[in-house]
Amino acid sequence: MIGMNKTKIVVTIGPTIFNKDILKSLIINGVDAFRINMSYYNFNSCEEIIDYINELNMTLKTHTAIILDIKEPTIKVGRIANGQAFFKQGDKIRIFMNHVLGDCTKFSINYPNLINELPLNSIIEINNVKLQVLNKGDDYLLCQVLEEGIISENQTVKLPNFRINCQYLNDQDKEKIYFANKKNIDFLALSCVSSSDDILEVNDLLINLGNNHIQIISKIENSSAVNDLDNIIKISDGIIIDRKDLSLEVPVEKIPAIQKKIVSKCHAKGIISIIASDLSQTINNYPIRAEVSDIASAVLEGIDAIMLSGEIAIGKNSVAIIKLLEKIIKAAEEDVDYDYMLEQSIKTEKKDATGSLAYSVAGCALRLNCKAIFTPTISGFTAKKISRFHPICPIIAPSPNLETVRSLALNYGVYPILIDDLKSLDSIIEKSKKIAQEFLNLKEKDNIVITGGYPFKKVKNTNFMKLEEI
Repeated sequence: MIGMNKTKIVVTIGPTIFNKDILKSLIINGVDAFRINMSYYNFNSCEEIIDYINELNMTLKTHTAIILDIKEPTIKVGRIANGQAFFKQGDKIRIFMNHVLGDCTKFSINYPNLINELPLNSIIEINNVKLQVLNKGDDYLLCQVLEEGIISENQTVKLPNFRINCQYLNDQDKEKIYFANKKNIDFLALSCVSSSDDILEVNDLLINLGNNHIQIISKIENSSAVNDLDNIIKISDGIIIDRKDLSLEVPVEKIPAIQKKIVSKCHAKGIISIIASDLSQTINNYPIRAEVSDIASAVLEGIDAIMLSGEIAIGKNSVAIIKLLEKIIKAAEEDVDYDYMLEQSIKTEKKDATGSLAYSVAGCALRLNCKAIFTPTISGFTAKKISRFHPICPIIAPSPNLETVRSLALNYGVYPILIDDLKSLDSIIEKSKKIAQEFLNLKEKDNIVITGGYPFKKVKNTNFMKLEEI
């Protein structure tokens, strides 16, 4: 079985890995999902990438999921002579609402109504440059440069602690969701989320399209989202913690505590938690120690997945970086406090049959040092429940439903397998033992746990648990 670490890996596709050989190597070396940022691809090239991944999944008999990042930042910098300009501290510059060719004294943006909405003395951040609004002209904001640096055309304009007054989804965003529906991708990543209302817009559109497969992953990357965290988590299938963008609005020293709170709340609600992280390589191919420690700490917290962006999207050593990440995750997972994870999760679990059995399954696996949990599933519900308890061993989830298999790609410890059908309990037990011996290198006398709802396709809750010896 490809990649048996319990913490999943998401990588962003960029120009350097947009070919079948590298994509194939990344899947073989443990990538569980590919993220495609549609801000950088048109529909034709995006469709080509999706078809590549689907073709590779068929060839390799894998189920690597596809995440589309569909939301562009609302406000961007317009054209600048030579593509960029340096803005010196203390200088006064103008931000025009209508297009002008930018230079070191001015630039334009693509949101004309900002002049009416943004109060005086507000802070504007672009890349590492910080500006303060001093005054307003007919069609420009007069600003002072508080922190100098380079601004490039098409960069995102950040407004810390301020939310502009417009709908979350524009026409382009909706077209991307229609495209995602047509290609039946697995997850939508929503950037620039400020409140739960933004997610409801997307959810309503998916309901109108009749799509109940695509899951919504919301990015937490601004202070408004942090303030509405509980409501955002309540209606999301997963959360991405983007600490780089979040640090533009929140003091950097508060980020670790916010991360820990988000991961804890995701565990409590049983939704996916993903951390956007970095993993560089020096000239001697050694990673930076702080980055290794950061990733290991996230694994110890019980994060569901690590997402790598820039280093994979533009890096030349994509496969080497994934191999390195796999090693870091594997080492960290040996030190996870599975007793603590189990007991923390049960505190917020609903008192129902499926939750109680899932807790018992994870506890049994821990106490008896079981080598795998098998949960045959139609919908994936039981596998997700057990994943929430972060069991010590892999959760193998055989299903006859391809959409279900792909939907489980990011859940901690879950390894979905596409099978022909779920028939009798005896045949499922035999098939589970065969899969265990084939993929997990089990030895005689090793224990596995089998759980699910029986009869299959007729019950909607988990109602049995069986301990089997190889």
